[in-house]
Amino acid sequence: KKIKKSGYLVKLDTNGSNPGMLKKMIDKKLIDYVAMDIKAPREKYGKVVGMMDGWTDIMLRNIEKSINILKKSDLDFEFRTTVVPGLLEKQDILKIVHWIKPAQKYFLQSFRAEKTIDPAFENKKAYPQEYLLEIQKAISPFFNLSIKSFPQPLLNKE
Repeated sequence: KKIKKSGYLVKLDTNGSNPGMLKKMIDKKLIDYVAMDIKAPREKYGKVVGMMDGWTDIMLRNIEKSINILKKSDLDFEFRTTVVPGLLEKQDILKIVHWIKPAQKYFLQSFRAEKTIDPAFENKKAYPQEYLLEIQKAISPFFNLSIKSFPQPLLNKE
């Protein structure tokens, strides 16, 4: 509240796990922009985030609520996915796109092996840019994009 009252714009980065707080912040006009990570398609979420089965269903319900809250709000927002080799493939990104559409913006982020939480990923190499551009092409029916736009947001065509 203090930051907002000082006249600053406030951006929230979230994984979408707390839709109640997200809604409260939007309703109280405490945030100006939201960037929400979509880590994986529904069926891979638990595996990608390292969560046990029982918790995955709860997490997915919360993420789904957060997605819907953002899409119904007047707030500027984006969804984004880090494309991690070995965890996500082109087909996974297409499933995510179908899950979140229509959306204002969607960013694909290339994986970087710097400062990873899991040491197993420290030596992983990112997908080549050509592969990410191939994914962009597959997404193009749903989002306006061009080669130049990477890593700019993929804007919704609707």
